[in-house]
Amino acid sequence: MTMSHSHLHPIYAEMPVTIFEHMSGLARDLGAINLGQGFPDGPPPAELLRALTRAAMEQSHQYPPMAGLPELRRAVAGFYARIQGLDLAPESVVVTSGATEAIASAILAVVAPGDEVLLFAPAYDAYAPLVRRAGGKPVFVALKPPVWAFDAATIAGAITPRTRVIVLNDPLNPTGTVASPADLALLAGLCVAHDLFAICDEVWENVRFDGRAHASLLAQPGMARRSVKIGSAGKIFGATGWKVGWIVGAPEVAAVVGRAHQFLTFTTPPMLQWAVAEALDDPAIAPGCHAQWSVTRERLIAGLKQQGFCVLDNVATWFTCIDLHASGIALDDRTFSERAVREAGVASIPISALWEGEGRPDHIVRLCHCKNAAMIDEAVDRLGRWRTELKSS
Repeated sequence: MTMSHSHLHPIYAEMPVTIFEHMSGLARDLGAINLGQGFPDGPPPAELLRALTRAAMEQSHQYPPMAGLPELRRAVAGFYARIQGLDLAPESVVVTSGATEAIASAILAVVAPGDEVLLFAPAYDAYAPLVRRAGGKPVFVALKPPVWAFDAATIAGAITPRTRVIVLNDPLNPTGTVASPADLALLAGLCVAHDLFAICDEVWENVRFDGRAHASLLAQPGMARRSVKIGSAGKIFGATGWKVGWIVGAPEVAAVVGRAHQFLTFTTPPMLQWAVAEALDDPAIAPGCHAQWSVTRERLIAGLKQQGFCVLDNVATWFTCIDLHASGIALDDRTFSERAVREAGVASIPISALWEGEGRPDHIVRLCHCKNAAMIDEAVDRLGRWRTELKSS
């Protein structure tokens, strides 16, 4: 007897694979250079791998505490005290199996059926399905290119008596933009005025190239007990497959989010937690990663501009966006990405795939820069030659 589709939840039964899996799958199948999905091309820092080896040989392989190893919780609190000036207790930290699990835990802990949740578009594509699965309603607030600015009137106009939560991704993937102090004050003021809870996805907090320390919405006046902050060791150290993340909030808030976490993954491999704790305590490892990404970022941007592409300004993340129409390319972003991976041998991400609701642009494509120099140079050369062919055809 075969199972009917009616037995499966429609949110997932009717959902295609993510754009990241789709484009990475094409890159694998076609042997293309993958500048689509965001992950570094090389291994994590050698110091991190040595810490992992020591932990695997010397520490327990059994269930760690549900909220995370005390050593990692202390290291996360210490890391934020050192780089962002946050005064956090270890009890404020809950370790999760990656930032997406942290996001899921937070949404399940604060979104009730019928609640409206504000999402800023473009948005990480996990947000809306998780909100819907919790019984909430995603409400999208469009950020307009090329500046992607927060507009007070637009945000206020999207708030209704049913609005309960906002999700803020800062720095913002895919645009690489960062909320200004005025933006953070605006959002905090709206949260306080309308009694909203904020889920702050700040996984790119340590991947900024403007020379400024990251500032969290959680640190704004009135936000300490109405927000959680989400971080990622994978983004800090370029070890995306480790899936070590965390939720930070007031201890009483973190405890409730932790109860959702305990029935998702419960724990994260202890040897990974030990290694991340050691790496966070070392003040040299994260800056070393950042320095490498800064070089390859500049290389990608310079190469794209030399080939005639219009590169949008950004200051953060592993990503750079190009404006197709301003680059003299008449294709929409989905067509560009589908053809580029097949015809130019380079995978990218169309921004429209990370958008729901009105105001969706169809002319912007995201490329990942945390690759080695030879790969970036070859990808840029392929895209440049293909662009010339497009213009002459």
